[in-house]
Amino acid sequence: MRAAARLALIVASTALPLLASAQTQTVSALPVFNFPQSGVTFQTGDTWSANGQTFRLYGVQSCIRGTFFTNSAKVRTDCGEASVAYLAAIVRDAKPRCTAIARAGAPPVIFSVCAVHIGRNTLDLGTVLITQGFAFAATDAAGKATKFEYAVAEREASKAKRGLWAAADLPHPSKILIEAARGARPR
Repeated sequence: MRAAARLALIVASTALPLLASAQTQTVSALPVFNFPQSGVTFQTGDTWSANGQTFRLYGVQSCIRGTFFTNSAKVRTDCGEASVAYLAAIVRDAKPRCTAIARAGAPPVIFSVCAVHIGRNTLDLGTVLITQGFAFAATDAAGKATKFEYAVAEREASKAKRGLWAAADLPHPSKILIEAARGARPR
């Protein structure tokens, strides 16, 4: 065996156990938790707090509070409040189970994905909110959806005019947020 090959084997045999050990020490299980059924404050239709901790559904954007649409009864209604009411109703009825996937910001927000049980089906909470037309696919600053499947669900809800999509004057939150970001940038 050549000296270089022997050296490579020696380095690999000592480095691989160290790498494996480092991975098991740094990789931890993602926390899974039941959505609290009491003591919850719904901040928006995608964000809530409980026990001093803020949580947000990953990839979901609710309507923004203080933006308005005209409902089917021809009443001008706060779009953000409609999103909050729908999320609260789903949580009450379907009792989601969530998985934390990331922590960001200060104070920290825990981004989560949640599953709900409707009948015999287990469904993604974000997909339910979006397909029913009470939430939207979150986008980045360029307007690209952060979760492709949510963009597909949003497109279907829009075509079917479900939920908030039935309003001709729906204030789409991603458009509002992108415009606000463009206005905040120095020109």
